[in-house]
Amino acid sequence: MFGARKNREQAEQPKKPRSRRTVLLTGGAVAVAALMIIGGGLTWLLASGKTGSSSASASVKAHHAQPAKPAPPLHVLSVAPANAAHRVNGSQPVTIAFSAPLAADSPTPSITPAVHGTWTTAKNDTMVFTPATAFKPDSTIIVHIPSGPSGVRTAAGGLLGAPVTVRFHTKSYSTLRLQELLAQLGYLPLTWTPKGSNPAADDRAAQLSAAYRAPTGRFTWQGNYPGSLTSLWAKDATNLIDVGAIRAFQSVEGLPMDGVAGPAVWRDLLRAVAKGQDNPNGYSYGLASKGSPETLTVWHNGHVVEHTLANTGIAVAPTADGTFPVYLRMPFQIMKGTNPDGSHYADPVQNVAYFNGGDALHFFPRASFGFPQSLGCVELPLAQSAVVYHYMTYGSLVTVSPT
Repeated sequence: MFGARKNREQAEQPKKPRSRRTVLLTGGAVAVAALMIIGGGLTWLLASGKTGSSSASASVKAHHAQPAKPAPPLHVLSVAPANAAHRVNGSQPVTIAFSAPLAADSPTPSITPAVHGTWTTAKNDTMVFTPATAFKPDSTIIVHIPSGPSGVRTAAGGLLGAPVTVRFHTKSYSTLRLQELLAQLGYLPLTWTPKGSNPAADDRAAQLSAAYRAPTGRFTWQGNYPGSLTSLWAKDATNLIDVGAIRAFQSVEGLPMDGVAGPAVWRDLLRAVAKGQDNPNGYSYGLASKGSPETLTVWHNGHVVEHTLANTGIAVAPTADGTFPVYLRMPFQIMKGTNPDGSHYADPVQNVAYFNGGDALHFFPRASFGFPQSLGCVELPLAQSAVVYHYMTYGSLVTVSPT
């Protein structure tokens, strides 16, 4: 009894107010009650919520959340020009297609040998390099696409797994374009007229592009040249007229006269076109005939400027038939050699233009002209030799004909 009474007394004791504490009660799964004692009074604040909205429930969710998946890797779908491609037009762009949109700040590939140009991105997944001055002809071009964290990457962060390297080989400049430019500058016995648009002379990029792909046009012979010259011409194909014209251009530009259109010739040719520097000597051609009587005829810019009697080589030292470009000129020389009988000679000659080995056009004092008398050269009277020497400059073609 005493124990029961004590328990009742304890139960009937008034509860002491709690000082400035908040009690949170959870009711069912949907209600939260907060008891706040403010200034000795009681105020109940009720707020409703769903199960799991507590910070403890959020912590559990975060604990069970799946980690973010890595971005898919990047792949190179295609490169143009393709790897190992040959005879590539060096003025065309390099195009690289990727498997996904690229990051705006993704690094660009490198190109060797370096050439001026610009990289752009097309449709977000394709890089395009446009050369400003075209790649060098007959050269191997290397395109290197970097990989890894510092390489090309997607907008989602995907990386290229391994670097990609592509090599292609550019073709030589067009023979047809070479002929067009030589004709424009007066180094050929033909003129050239474009059928459509022709690159501006001072537009280097357009001129280099045309060097790979020549514009269309028409060649026309100047004046009235003989068949011995016109038969040598071949459009868009290397021929002896081209060789002579290249030698003539090389002599004007101070280049070695090998008759080959190498890089230096193209460099100076495009520069001459841009500056309008025409052939200062015009175009000359000489025809030595072994017919009876023997003669030499010289054409300049399509018109005959000299026709004279001449002497070619005797039977034991004949002048070789064929067509040859002038490669050496001297106003005076002591010409030395061996006579057919074994004796030696040292003869003063003037107005000398060598065209084939030791064979040359030159003055030699003879009592008469018009039949074989020389040891292989084409001998001329003095006055006529001066005219011939003036016109037959470096690269001028000389044809020796049996008739």
